[in-house]
Amino acid sequence: MTPKSSTDTKKYSSESLQMLMIPHIDPSNPFAFSLEQMCQLVDQKQMNFMEKVGGIDGIARGLHTNLKQGIMWNEENLSFIRMYDLTQPPKEEEEFYDTQFPISMDCDTFIQRRQVFGSNVLPLIEEVSLLQLMWESFQDKTLILLTISAMISLTVGIYEDIHNVEYDAFGNKIAGVKWVEGVAIIVAVSLVVIVGSVNDFQKERQFRNLNKKKEDRLVSAVRSGKQILLSIYDVQVGDVLKLEPGDIICADGIFIEGHNLKCDESAATGESDAVRKLSWQDCQKRLRRHSRASSAATRHSFVSMSETEFIEKNPFHDPDDDNDDEDFIPFPKREIDPFLVSGSKVLEGICTYMVTAVGPNSFHGRTLMALRTKDENTPLQDKLDILATSIAKFGLSAAAFLLTMLTIRCIVGYATGALSTVPADIVTHIMQILITTVTVIVVAVPEGLPLAVTLALAYATQRMLKDNNLVRVLAACETMGNATTICSDKTGTLTQNKMSVVAGTLGSSFRFLKDPPASRHDLIDIHKVKTHVPIAVRNFLNQAIAINSTAFENTDALGDTSLVGNKTETAMLSFAKDHLGSEPLDVLRHLWQIEHVFPFSSSQKAMATVIRIPTPSGNPIFRLHIKGASELLLRKCCRIVSMHDPAYTEDPTSYKIFTRAMTDANRNRVSKIIQSYATRCLRTLAICYQDFDSWPSTRTLQDVTELGELNLLGIVGIEDPLRHGVTEAVEACQKAGVCVRMVTGDNMLTAKSIARQCGIYMYGSIAMEGPAFRKLSNQERLNILPQLRVLARSSPEDKRLLVNALRETGEIVAVTGDGTNDAPALKAADVGFSMGIAGTEVAKEASSIILMDDNFSSIVRAISWGRCVNDSVKKFLQFQLTINITAVMLTIFSAIISPDQTSILSAVQLLWVNLIMDTFAALALATDPPSPDLLNRLPEGRSDPLIDTCMWKMIIGQTIYQLGVILTLLYTDVLGLSNDMATLQTVIFTTFVFCQIFNEVNCRRIDNHFNVFKGIKKNKFFVMIFSISVCGQIFIVQQGGTAFQTVPLDQHLWFTSVAIGLISIPIGVLLRSIPDELVTLDRNHQAKEKDHSLFNQNTNISYQEPTFDTDEKCHNEINQDNVHWSIKIV
Repeated sequence: MTPKSSTDTKKYSSESLQMLMIPHIDPSNPFAFSLEQMCQLVDQKQMNFMEKVGGIDGIARGLHTNLKQGIMWNEENLSFIRMYDLTQPPKEEEEFYDTQFPISMDCDTFIQRRQVFGSNVLPLIEEVSLLQLMWESFQDKTLILLTISAMISLTVGIYEDIHNVEYDAFGNKIAGVKWVEGVAIIVAVSLVVIVGSVNDFQKERQFRNLNKKKEDRLVSAVRSGKQILLSIYDVQVGDVLKLEPGDIICADGIFIEGHNLKCDESAATGESDAVRKLSWQDCQKRLRRHSRASSAATRHSFVSMSETEFIEKNPFHDPDDDNDDEDFIPFPKREIDPFLVSGSKVLEGICTYMVTAVGPNSFHGRTLMALRTKDENTPLQDKLDILATSIAKFGLSAAAFLLTMLTIRCIVGYATGALSTVPADIVTHIMQILITTVTVIVVAVPEGLPLAVTLALAYATQRMLKDNNLVRVLAACETMGNATTICSDKTGTLTQNKMSVVAGTLGSSFRFLKDPPASRHDLIDIHKVKTHVPIAVRNFLNQAIAINSTAFENTDALGDTSLVGNKTETAMLSFAKDHLGSEPLDVLRHLWQIEHVFPFSSSQKAMATVIRIPTPSGNPIFRLHIKGASELLLRKCCRIVSMHDPAYTEDPTSYKIFTRAMTDANRNRVSKIIQSYATRCLRTLAICYQDFDSWPSTRTLQDVTELGELNLLGIVGIEDPLRHGVTEAVEACQKAGVCVRMVTGDNMLTAKSIARQCGIYMYGSIAMEGPAFRKLSNQERLNILPQLRVLARSSPEDKRLLVNALRETGEIVAVTGDGTNDAPALKAADVGFSMGIAGTEVAKEASSIILMDDNFSSIVRAISWGRCVNDSVKKFLQFQLTINITAVMLTIFSAIISPDQTSILSAVQLLWVNLIMDTFAALALATDPPSPDLLNRLPEGRSDPLIDTCMWKMIIGQTIYQLGVILTLLYTDVLGLSNDMATLQTVIFTTFVFCQIFNEVNCRRIDNHFNVFKGIKKNKFFVMIFSISVCGQIFIVQQGGTAFQTVPLDQHLWFTSVAIGLISIPIGVLLRSIPDELVTLDRNHQAKEKDHSLFNQNTNISYQEPTFDTDEKCHNEINQDNVHWSIKIV
């Protein structure tokens, strides 16, 4: 740091401290501190401020709390305390606490705390009204284009109905209904806006309800001197909370006391290194040791100072501080501090801490508030915007062509005298040309397309919720369908996260197993362990399990008892209770005095507790119970318990066990047992002990283990079973061209074992540990990605690096995460999946989709639904464009050839085709449920066209067929109706409609498979709409009469019209038979199909780097530099 920057920092820190030292003057605040002071205390790590107000004891007094007993459960009308009062000795009444526990926790207390410091609840997101959502939905380009077309059509239709009177073939006056087309388009736009906005409104409401329900977790707190479980929403400033490894800190605060506390503050700093925390007193001692001698000067005496002197002299200002840079920059290089940041995770150790900021005033709350961003357009919507622009250009071009041709025809007619030159007739001719031209524009615009997209997304998101996928960002619904890789957690996602002891070995030979095979007489059923283990050994194990644990029993309001804490520890306690006949947990823990606690240490891979055991001689025994990583503790053991010593008695109170020397044979046997447990995906723990005659306070856990004199009681195997259907789900992903990678913090052996069991880790795959992956250069990382399947011992930063590297190679990445520290990876991914049960609020806010059941199988369903949405839109697009192109071409041909320049299809008939058929078809084709076939193809690329070769083939082929048939009927007189134009027009209208009805069946598939009826019974909407369309056409023809300009048809003509329409299905089969390569517009099509065929073959992946030797002859796995290669020798 330069002198100038040091001076600037010192000046800023001094000013910041002086601002903090200004007492508040709020008459409604009974506390010594304001909200701003408490927020800045942790944000700025204000050690100086704490020192000025008397340390953590002064903070506690100023917040009307007690470091041992917490806040009173029934506090009310708190007495006012000012910052000046903190310099005076505490009054007796300040130390009084009523230890009586409340009968009900529902009473409205802590009103004053909430008014000053707020609640631990984020303010509700300002709810966007339904009208606002409708307005936002209306900003879509296609809807704007439709609205303009509707206005033009409505205006021209009203003019035409008023000024032009038409008569049918029988001389009857035709009712003026030309305006209906414009109204129908407005109705279609309104439907799109209403359906889309209502869907968004319901989606947001569901997400708010989910957060309200799922985030209400319980934390351990001390109130009125008693340990209780509180909802995080009830945590107040001043509360004393207890933390254990794995806990997520729910509010900012200050460390009170604890052991070996280390936190992951990556959410705050972006660094995944464990941050050690100490009490304020210990931090002060460390600072003083590094400060100059002047910092030890005697502080002012505050005992006899008056309030006036306090204000005038500012006794909190220390002149020595002006020359002490370290006081102003207490932690210049991330020094140890006592401040706990909300949202961070406890990695090691235990502690109690005092809450100083909650809700939106905490770091966690501010992070959540910053994540509240609006959704962007989905990729599909962007593609459709481009398509809408192209369609508009096509419509305008067609209209311009028609206008030019009809104008030329009129000019020629006027010149030759074929047309009347009376001004009124000329105006009529011009209006007729404009009306026909506008009809082409209106016909060209696909009014049903936005509705199809909206219905597909609305239907998919609603059905995905039933499949345990809550879609928060609509883009994710589409993007997930084209995901190419999934980076999944292990615990809770691939596994059930329900730990239980299922196997174990006591001593060297007493082995037990859950449901052992009948042929294995050497294995004892776990349910019979109690009767086969000597009583003394059983008592000893119960003592070791109960004492050396941070889990505890909680009793709810109904009197039901449950174990709360680390799942591994609760599994051990359940094993002792169910299979070792353990006494109640509280009873065991009160039998012996705890001398020292060593919380779990990641470096030692173990935790330990020392108890004092009295003896008749008066000299106590200090017994250290230790449990941890089995392979590490086994090496530190010199003796092993003997299970068959004849000296064991039947005394139920006996704790006298016998041990023998640990031989090499014993050690090798136990080591093989540990390996066999690990290969079965069991987490192994060793249970050991050691007795001491004395226990010096300076002895550390490392000192004990380095002696190598531990006594081994046994090894237990704890199972976290795979979720049901995970193996099948992984196989389905791989079949769909989606690569599944496991990213876990667990050890390599367990990670590979579970990955192998899931089908993730196979021949040709690589498994790496996070630190090794982190050290690779960017190019080495990219080279190893194609075969990387397992990343063990990984940090959140490793996960983020992996995601960014995959995206750099063009992959579409989905990531699962449950913790606050997973938020960067979730945000970095194309689709982020958070856990609805185990996930934190930050993870959910950062994610796109929430897995309500935390199950990997739900991700596979999300892939299916994503592909289904894309396919639904494409199905409708194929159907819609066929209609529109045919109708536009038919209108142009018939208008040019017609003597009166009118289309063969009337406006009302086009209304039935464009509105009823399109709108109903949108509902029919958008509600097809996902089929298993969707997972039998590769995902689409980011830049793949919306309309592929197969779709163009069907659109153009069906258009040519329909135009050919209708123009033949119109101009060749094959039906002999040249003298009956009314019947001919009705036949053409009916034939055109039935071509669309049967082509709708054709469009249920957008690939080259022939079976278009597959799964049609499952889509009730399709069957219903198909029936309505057929019945509606029959009614219009037979009863429409004047309104629809139709006449009833006989059976022969009905059969002809239906048969011509039905031929659309065989035409579709014929078109699908044509290889795409003959008409392909996509040069990469053949390569893509080839890649897919190669992907599904069981071929050996050939991938070799110079730094790795893959030429092994005797083993199928290579481990070099923490990179594990699974190879197949050919």
